[in-house]
Amino acid sequence: MNQPQRHQKILSLITQRGFMTIDELVEQCAVTPQTIRRDLNQMAESGAVSRYHGGAGINKSWENTPYQERKNHNRHIKEKIADAVAAMIPDGASLFINIGTTTEMIAAKLLNHKNLHIVTNNIHVASTLSVKEDFTVIIAAGEVRYRDGGIVGEATCDFISQFRMDYGIIGISGISADGALLDFDYREVKVSQAILKHTRQTILAADHSKFDRQAMVEQGHLSQVDCMVCDVTPPPALMKIMDENSIRFVKA
Repeated sequence: MNQPQRHQKILSLITQRGFMTIDELVEQCAVTPQTIRRDLNQMAESGAVSRYHGGAGINKSWENTPYQERKNHNRHIKEKIADAVAAMIPDGASLFINIGTTTEMIAAKLLNHKNLHIVTNNIHVASTLSVKEDFTVIIAAGEVRYRDGGIVGEATCDFISQFRMDYGIIGISGISADGALLDFDYREVKVSQAILKHTRQTILAADHSKFDRQAMVEQGHLSQVDCMVCDVTPPPALMKIMDENSIRFVKA
Protein backbone atom coordinates (compact mmCIF):
# COMPACT_ATOMS: atom_id res chain seq x y z
CA MET A 1 0.00 0.00 0.00
CA ASN A 2 1.58 3.31 -1.07
CA GLN A 3 1.17 6.58 0.81
CA PRO A 4 -1.81 8.03 -1.16
CA GLN A 5 -3.67 4.73 -0.79
CA ARG A 6 -2.86 4.63 2.93
CA HIS A 7 -4.07 8.22 3.37
CA GLN A 8 -7.35 7.33 1.68
CA LYS A 9 -7.80 4.30 3.94
CA ILE A 10 -6.99 6.32 7.08
CA LEU A 11 -9.45 9.05 6.06
CA SER A 12 -12.16 6.47 5.36
CA LEU A 13 -11.66 4.84 8.76
CA ILE A 14 -11.70 8.15 10.62
CA THR A 15 -14.80 9.28 8.70
CA GLN A 16 -16.61 6.06 9.64
CA ARG A 17 -15.64 6.04 13.32
CA GLY A 18 -15.08 9.71 14.14
CA PHE A 19 -11.74 9.01 15.84
CA MET A 20 -8.96 6.47 15.42
CA THR A 21 -6.00 5.85 17.71
CA ILE A 22 -2.49 5.40 16.34
CA ASP A 23 -2.49 1.78 17.53
CA GLU A 24 -5.75 1.06 15.67
CA LEU A 25 -4.38 2.60 12.48
CA VAL A 26 -1.12 0.63 12.80
CA GLU A 27 -3.15 -2.57 12.93
CA GLN A 28 -5.42 -1.59 10.03
CA CYS A 29 -2.63 -0.38 7.73
CA ALA A 30 0.12 -2.85 8.76
CA VAL A 31 2.82 -0.18 9.11
CA THR A 32 4.89 1.21 11.97
CA PRO A 33 3.61 3.78 14.50
CA GLN A 34 6.19 6.23 13.12
CA THR A 35 4.67 5.93 9.65
CA ILE A 36 1.15 6.49 10.99
CA ARG A 37 2.26 9.54 12.99
CA ARG A 38 3.90 10.98 9.88
CA ASP A 39 0.76 10.27 7.83
CA LEU A 40 -1.51 11.90 10.40
CA ASN A 41 0.70 14.97 10.66
CA GLN A 42 0.67 15.40 6.88
CA MET A 43 -3.08 14.88 6.69
CA ALA A 44 -3.66 17.36 9.51
CA GLU A 45 -1.52 19.94 7.71
CA SER A 46 -3.68 19.56 4.59
CA GLY A 47 -6.85 19.86 6.67
CA ALA A 48 -8.03 16.33 5.90
CA VAL A 49 -8.21 15.36 9.60
CA SER A 50 -7.83 16.97 13.01
CA ARG A 51 -4.81 15.73 14.96
CA TYR A 52 -5.18 14.86 18.64
CA HIS A 53 -2.92 13.25 21.22
CA GLY A 54 -2.76 9.55 20.43
CA GLY A 55 -4.71 9.68 17.16
CA ALA A 56 -6.86 11.79 14.84
CA GLY A 57 -10.51 12.72 14.33
CA ILE A 58 -12.86 14.12 11.72
CA ASN A 59 -11.92 17.46 10.28
CA LYS A 60 -14.20 20.42 11.00
CA SER A 61 -16.12 20.81 7.76
CA TRP A 62 -16.72 24.52 8.29
CA GLU A 63 -13.12 25.60 8.84
CA ASN A 64 -10.33 25.62 6.25
CA THR A 65 -6.60 25.28 6.96
CA PRO A 66 -4.77 28.65 7.30
CA TYR A 67 -3.63 30.09 3.97
CA GLN A 68 0.12 29.93 4.58
CA GLU A 69 -0.10 26.27 5.62
CA ARG A 70 -2.09 25.45 2.49
CA LYS A 71 0.39 27.33 0.34
CA ASN A 72 3.33 25.29 1.60
CA HIS A 73 1.60 21.91 1.82
CA ASN A 74 2.42 19.51 -1.05
CA ARG A 75 4.21 22.35 -2.81
CA HIS A 76 6.29 20.08 -5.07
CA ILE A 77 3.16 18.16 -6.08
CA LYS A 78 1.26 21.36 -6.83
CA GLU A 79 4.16 22.48 -8.99
CA LYS A 80 3.89 19.32 -11.12
CA ILE A 81 0.14 19.85 -11.45
CA ALA A 82 0.74 23.49 -12.40
CA ASP A 83 3.22 22.45 -15.11
CA ALA A 84 0.67 20.02 -16.57
CA VAL A 85 -2.18 22.56 -16.58
CA ALA A 86 -0.02 25.33 -18.08
CA ALA A 87 0.99 22.97 -20.90
CA MET A 88 -2.70 22.63 -21.85
CA ILE A 89 -3.24 26.38 -22.35
CA PRO A 90 -2.40 27.71 -25.84
CA ASP A 91 -1.02 31.18 -26.50
CA GLY A 92 -3.73 33.75 -27.11
CA ALA A 93 -6.32 31.95 -24.96
CA SER A 94 -8.81 33.56 -22.60
CA LEU A 95 -9.27 32.06 -19.15
CA PHE A 96 -10.79 32.34 -15.71
CA ILE A 97 -8.60 31.50 -12.70
CA ASN A 98 -10.27 31.15 -9.31
CA ILE A 99 -9.09 31.23 -5.69
CA GLY A 100 -6.59 28.64 -4.45
CA THR A 101 -2.93 27.97 -3.74
CA THR A 102 -2.73 25.53 -6.66
CA THR A 103 -4.24 28.03 -9.09
CA GLU A 104 -1.75 30.63 -7.85
CA MET A 105 1.08 28.28 -8.79
CA ILE A 106 -0.53 27.66 -12.19
CA ALA A 107 -0.54 31.43 -12.77
CA ALA A 108 3.23 31.54 -12.23
CA LYS A 109 3.68 28.75 -14.78
CA LEU A 110 1.75 30.75 -17.39
CA LEU A 111 4.32 33.54 -17.52
CA ASN A 112 6.09 31.90 -20.48
CA HIS A 113 2.89 32.13 -22.56
CA LYS A 114 1.98 34.94 -24.95
CA ASN A 115 -1.09 37.14 -25.34
CA LEU A 116 -3.25 35.59 -22.64
CA HIS A 117 -6.49 37.21 -21.48
CA ILE A 118 -7.24 36.46 -17.83
CA VAL A 119 -10.18 37.20 -15.55
CA THR A 120 -9.59 36.32 -11.90
CA ASN A 121 -11.01 36.83 -8.42
CA ASN A 122 -7.61 36.13 -6.85
CA ILE A 123 -5.40 39.14 -6.03
CA HIS A 124 -2.24 36.99 -5.97
CA VAL A 125 -2.98 35.61 -9.45
CA ALA A 126 -3.57 39.12 -10.80
CA SER A 127 -0.34 40.38 -9.24
CA THR A 128 1.67 37.48 -10.68
CA LEU A 129 0.32 37.81 -14.22
CA SER A 130 0.24 41.62 -14.44
CA VAL A 131 4.02 41.75 -15.02
CA LYS A 132 3.52 40.53 -18.62
CA GLU A 133 3.08 43.40 -21.06
CA ASP A 134 1.26 41.23 -23.60
CA PHE A 135 -1.26 39.85 -21.07
CA THR A 136 -4.66 41.37 -20.39
CA VAL A 137 -5.46 40.87 -16.71
CA ILE A 138 -8.91 41.78 -15.39
CA ILE A 139 -9.60 41.49 -11.68
CA ALA A 140 -13.15 40.97 -10.48
CA ALA A 141 -15.06 43.43 -8.35
CA GLY A 142 -16.18 42.48 -4.87
CA GLU A 143 -15.09 42.02 -1.26
CA VAL A 144 -11.42 41.13 -0.70
CA ARG A 145 -11.14 38.28 1.79
CA TYR A 146 -8.40 39.24 4.21
CA ARG A 147 -6.99 35.78 4.86
CA ASP A 148 -5.98 34.87 1.31
CA GLY A 149 -6.65 37.72 -1.11
CA GLY A 150 -9.70 36.07 -2.65
CA ILE A 151 -12.46 38.32 -4.01
CA VAL A 152 -15.99 37.12 -3.24
CA GLY A 153 -19.60 38.23 -3.09
CA GLU A 154 -22.61 38.96 -5.30
CA ALA A 155 -20.77 41.73 -7.16
CA THR A 156 -18.04 39.24 -8.04
CA CYS A 157 -20.56 36.75 -9.45
CA ASP A 158 -22.22 39.48 -11.52
CA PHE A 159 -18.83 40.57 -12.84
CA ILE A 160 -17.74 37.05 -13.79
CA SER A 161 -21.05 36.47 -15.58
CA GLN A 162 -20.25 39.20 -18.12
CA PHE A 163 -17.55 37.03 -19.72
CA ARG A 164 -17.40 33.84 -21.78
CA MET A 165 -13.87 32.40 -21.66
CA ASP A 166 -12.04 29.57 -23.45
CA TYR A 167 -10.80 27.94 -20.23
CA GLY A 168 -11.76 27.97 -16.58
CA ILE A 169 -9.01 26.85 -14.20
CA ILE A 170 -10.43 25.98 -10.80
CA GLY A 171 -9.12 24.58 -7.55
CA ILE A 172 -11.23 22.92 -4.88
CA SER A 173 -11.01 22.15 -1.15
CA GLY A 174 -12.47 18.66 -1.26
CA ILE A 175 -13.95 15.99 -3.55
CA SER A 176 -16.36 13.54 -1.95
CA ALA A 177 -16.64 9.89 -2.94
CA ASP A 178 -19.82 10.64 -4.92
CA GLY A 179 -18.11 13.34 -6.97
CA ALA A 180 -19.36 16.44 -5.12
CA LEU A 181 -16.93 19.37 -5.30
CA LEU A 182 -16.74 20.93 -1.83
CA ASP A 183 -15.50 24.19 -0.35
CA PHE A 184 -15.72 26.19 2.88
CA ASP A 185 -17.06 29.64 1.91
CA TYR A 186 -20.47 29.82 0.20
CA ARG A 187 -19.51 33.18 -1.32
CA GLU A 188 -16.44 31.67 -2.98
CA VAL A 189 -18.56 28.74 -4.17
CA LYS A 190 -21.04 31.05 -5.90
CA VAL A 191 -18.19 32.69 -7.83
CA SER A 192 -16.80 29.30 -8.87
CA GLN A 193 -20.29 28.27 -10.02
CA ALA A 194 -20.39 31.36 -12.24
CA ILE A 195 -17.01 30.37 -13.69
CA LEU A 196 -18.27 26.84 -14.42
CA LYS A 197 -21.28 28.31 -16.20
CA HIS A 198 -19.37 30.79 -18.36
CA THR A 199 -16.39 28.79 -19.59
CA ARG A 200 -16.07 26.58 -22.67
CA GLN A 201 -13.64 24.11 -21.07
CA THR A 202 -13.15 23.68 -17.32
CA ILE A 203 -9.92 22.26 -15.89
CA LEU A 204 -10.01 21.04 -12.27
CA ALA A 205 -6.57 21.09 -10.61
CA ALA A 206 -6.44 19.02 -7.40
CA ASP A 207 -3.81 16.98 -5.55
CA HIS A 208 -4.52 13.66 -3.83
CA SER A 209 -5.18 15.25 -0.42
CA LYS A 210 -8.52 16.59 -1.75
CA PHE A 211 -10.06 13.11 -2.11
CA ASP A 212 -12.69 12.51 0.61
CA ARG A 213 -11.73 15.77 2.32
CA GLN A 214 -14.73 17.22 4.15
CA ALA A 215 -16.04 20.75 3.57
CA MET A 216 -19.43 22.27 4.26
CA VAL A 217 -20.52 23.86 0.97
CA GLU A 218 -21.19 22.02 -2.29
CA GLN A 219 -19.80 23.91 -5.28
CA GLY A 220 -20.86 21.51 -7.98
CA HIS A 221 -20.10 18.04 -9.28
CA LEU A 222 -17.15 16.38 -10.94
CA SER A 223 -19.35 15.68 -13.96
CA GLN A 224 -19.41 19.43 -14.70
CA VAL A 225 -15.69 19.67 -15.51
CA ASP A 226 -14.00 18.73 -18.79
CA CYS A 227 -10.59 17.72 -17.45
CA MET A 228 -9.05 16.82 -14.09
CA VAL A 229 -5.32 17.14 -13.40
CA CYS A 230 -4.01 15.29 -10.34
CA ASP A 231 -0.80 13.69 -9.09
CA VAL A 232 -2.42 10.26 -8.59
CA THR A 233 -5.16 8.27 -10.27
CA PRO A 234 -8.46 9.11 -8.50
CA PRO A 235 -10.33 6.42 -6.52
CA PRO A 236 -12.39 3.96 -8.63
CA ALA A 237 -15.73 5.64 -7.82
CA LEU A 238 -14.47 8.97 -9.16
CA MET A 239 -12.86 7.36 -12.20
CA LYS A 240 -16.24 5.77 -12.98
CA ILE A 241 -17.90 9.20 -12.90
CA MET A 242 -15.19 10.57 -15.19
CA ASP A 243 -15.52 7.68 -17.64
CA GLU A 244 -19.31 8.01 -17.73
CA ASN A 245 -19.05 11.74 -18.47
CA SER A 246 -16.08 11.57 -20.88
CA ILE A 247 -13.93 13.67 -18.55
CA ARG A 248 -10.26 13.68 -19.48
CA PHE A 249 -7.80 12.72 -16.75
CA VAL A 250 -4.20 13.98 -16.79
CA LYS A 251 -1.74 12.54 -14.28
CA ALA A 252 0.89 15.07 -13.36
